[in-house]
Amino acid sequence: MTKGIRRKKGRGALHIVAVLLMGSAALRIAAGPLPAVAEETMAESGAELSAAATDGDTDALIAAFETREARVAEREAQLRDRMQALRLAEIEIEDKMQALIAAEAALSATITQADTAAQTDLSQLTTVYENMKPKEAADLFAEMPPQFAAGFLGMMRPDAAAAIMTQLEPDVAYSFSVVLAGRNATVPTQ
Repeated sequence: MTKGIRRKKGRGALHIVAVLLMGSAALRIAAGPLPAVAEETMAESGAELSAAATDGDTDALIAAFETREARVAEREAQLRDRMQALRLAEIEIEDKMQALIAAEAALSATITQADTAAQTDLSQLTTVYENMKPKEAADLFAEMPPQFAAGFLGMMRPDAAAAIMTQLEPDVAYSFSVVLAGRNATVPTQ
């Protein structure tokens, strides 16, 4: 008898990977090269302004301020573009997360349906064996591997299982009994 696939409840692996990717992107954005670029720009602008101020040349000072303003405007435009790209990336990540969640839910439903169908098939087959004449069922069970046959015997009503066991050869019935008795021996008690 094969055991059905068991699925842990909780977050799926895809969900965890996606969260880690979003966290990585946020860290890269937060610790990006912006502080170094800002310091470099301020150093260049400061040098130009101080040179123009020491010369006493008003036109040079105005030109330095205009140059600095143009660089600041360019940096602001770059930052706006980057922020817009980040917003688009966040939207895309959220869409993909929703798609992953939907796919995970669909997969979970499929697994549940497969488990239910397998359990239904086993229950129906067990009912068939219970309703057979004990001698005919015993002949079938004698041909099955002990683990497989013991699984069916364990699912049967006790009176039907007992009637089949009495029709088996003693060594075969003993092997089924050993499997039945040891099925839950390794289950933790604490």
